[in-house]
Amino acid sequence: MIGRRSIISGAAGLAGASLAAGPARAQWQPARPIQIIVGFAPGGGADLAARAIAESATPSFPTALVVMNRPGAGGAIAAEYVAGLPPDGLNLLVNGGSESISLPVFRDLPYDPKTSFKAIIRLTRQPLLLVAKRGGRFGDIRALVEAAKRAPESVSHASSGLGSIYHAVVLLFARAAGVELLHVPFTGGAPGLQALLSGTVDLAVLAPEEMAGLVQGGEVRPLAVASAERLGGAYQDVPTLREMGWDVVVENMKGLSAPARTPDAVIASLHDRFRQGMRGRGWNTFLERTGAMDGYLDGPGFQAAMDAVLDALRAAVRR
Repeated sequence: MIGRRSIISGAAGLAGASLAAGPARAQWQPARPIQIIVGFAPGGGADLAARAIAESATPSFPTALVVMNRPGAGGAIAAEYVAGLPPDGLNLLVNGGSESISLPVFRDLPYDPKTSFKAIIRLTRQPLLLVAKRGGRFGDIRALVEAAKRAPESVSHASSGLGSIYHAVVLLFARAAGVELLHVPFTGGAPGLQALLSGTVDLAVLAPEEMAGLVQGGEVRPLAVASAERLGGAYQDVPTLREMGWDVVVENMKGLSAPARTPDAVIASLHDRFRQGMRGRGWNTFLERTGAMDGYLDGPGFQAAMDAVLDALRAAVRR
């Protein structure tokens, strides 16, 4: 059953008027409201991003943008639903996370993340950090690796479930470092964090906004970031996995895709309208409020970014 919905009305008189790409890219006109399907519950990161871009992009559309939640199975329920819908540009999926880059490695799914969708635009990217309990067994990432080399599976890590993106980060790191870590899956991020704080596990993965208070309170220590570059501010001294010698780059991405056979002209029109929304004050206010990072990529770039992580994870699992 479809979950809570939010309807953000379009302004017909403004449709396409502010599109920087010009009228040639805005000829497609949706005849009915556009559904933006979120595979997670209301209030989470994917849901908030969907509602923010829908609100900011509204002036560029002649119809309503409707955010609808179909939570379950790490986003796979929503992905399966959208993959089976008509390719008319009226049903879009918020993707780029576990349903696209990690779950397909560990489960047989009724969709293919590479061929069942056509990417439209990447909206955000969220850095992910490997963290340990302050005062725990490991003060830096190299000490953790050395301990794991001496005794395989003696170092444990929490995740929000098998095939989750947090699981993927640690798995890729472990394969790159040549160690075997003990995976302890939980039913969500909060129980895993509690296990870290209690000393039950040695390592966890957190986004900056999840750990800000814990770092300030002296409860956790960031060991490394899985982005291509260091973060600024409070995390400027935290090394990347890549600079430590392990070529691992994984971020939690959020973007929009449509069913695979959606015409290219429709994809182009959707891209331009949502890109205009990303230039709006409302979208930038959302980024500032949540700490998410502008992650703009066009459709091919977004698909390539997802495929790169998926391919790397499949190779790591086969090893």
